[in-house]
Amino acid sequence: MNIRLTFTIIVAKLLVFVLRILKSGGTTLPGKIARKLYPDIIKVISKDYKIIMVTGTNGKTTTTKIIGEILKVNGQEYITNKSGANLFGGIVTTFIDSVDLSGRAKAPIALIEVDEAAFNVVCDYIEPDVLVVTNFFRDQLDRFGELYSTLNSVKSGISKSSKTKLILNADDSLCASLGKDTDKEVTYYGFANEAYKAKEKFVNTDAMFCIFCKTRYDYENHVYGHLGNFQCSSCGYHRPQTSVTCEKVVELNTSYSNVLFSIDSKIGEGDNKVIQAKINLPGLYNIYNALAAAACGTVLELPSENLVNALENFECGFGRMETITTHRKNIKVILVKNPTGFNQVLNFLMTEDKNMQIAFLINDKLADGTDISWLWDVDFEVLEEAQELIDNFYVSGIRAEDMAVRLKYAGIFSSKIQIVKNYEELLAKGLSNTKEGHSFYILPTYTAMLEMRKLLKKKFGLKEFWK
Repeated sequence: MNIRLTFTIIVAKLLVFVLRILKSGGTTLPGKIARKLYPDIIKVISKDYKIIMVTGTNGKTTTTKIIGEILKVNGQEYITNKSGANLFGGIVTTFIDSVDLSGRAKAPIALIEVDEAAFNVVCDYIEPDVLVVTNFFRDQLDRFGELYSTLNSVKSGISKSSKTKLILNADDSLCASLGKDTDKEVTYYGFANEAYKAKEKFVNTDAMFCIFCKTRYDYENHVYGHLGNFQCSSCGYHRPQTSVTCEKVVELNTSYSNVLFSIDSKIGEGDNKVIQAKINLPGLYNIYNALAAAACGTVLELPSENLVNALENFECGFGRMETITTHRKNIKVILVKNPTGFNQVLNFLMTEDKNMQIAFLINDKLADGTDISWLWDVDFEVLEEAQELIDNFYVSGIRAEDMAVRLKYAGIFSSKIQIVKNYEELLAKGLSNTKEGHSFYILPTYTAMLEMRKLLKKKFGLKEFWK
């Protein structure tokens, strides 16, 4: 028996227990303490797991949740960081919480969401068997640095592994580049040209130029942001062929999406399979998340027919389109953290055909990004034309006033903008002005989401975010 290992696990487990009694989560601190006591603990206690990692800028939590549902419907036992604590301390806590006192695994699979900024360091200790990369978009510069630095950091982490199977977004020229000239097995997913015709204007601010020769990309089809069928006319770099493909977006509404997708026979069984599925979340970005999860299921050689059940029945992660119904009114919480993600949420709201209330909760704490200038890169102007459907625009959080100014510049009537700093007052106002059968949308940054969810949990008896 490794006495030091057992002592460290006991200390960390006791700390988790105490912190959860105190309702503080216990998702990160126990892992940090454990690493102080036993620096290589994660390497030791993760060695018996088949490890699936999910990283990227947007969609990590939702993609991880869908993969978890795919594993569940196929009878596969697994552990995961349900709370979304995806930095090193949170990942260490997840493993400690899931082993016995001697460090033995309690399940065969570990499904781990990893922050893209932490991925390189995590790979010094853990070698993933399967890595899903969702996308690369410009995020908070003060936290992550320049976009290509993040991409190179992930690339560095991948290079430390000899056995990892890669699952990459073919429509993202940055993400797809990770599979170019690699000796690793790569599976790509993405949209067919005919699957969806973008209605919004094409704004590519993140990856306009070829990553290899700096020539401006041409696009045969565009989905959103810089995602689409890209090609470089100079060096020939282009969107790779996909094995899991969205063939058609049949229906998009504010509750779910209906899609037709195909699975290449090379990673499936028998002939190519074409499947129609209802994805239990709305939005184009969630179709990409579903495709990534479906690709993971096929790489794991799980039956494709079970995918339909998984996509229809998975529960969204907290703050990711989490819906609470009270007095026949809906409260919907959607995390916002960068321009591309925010634009997709706004485009989703434009599909709403009923009057609604919208609240923007903007904080500038370290976990949110202390530089909020990114709000000026969000296309809030789309809301101007929908003002007849939006009764009130509430702004709250530390930078509520900045958000109010941004809305005014976007053409929103000043009479419709209300600054409400107190979350209880905000919730009461929003609900009182929401009609039965209609929705109150709350769009917070990360720390604001945690604060608002604590209030929602207290009022509506929600489960803890780590459960």
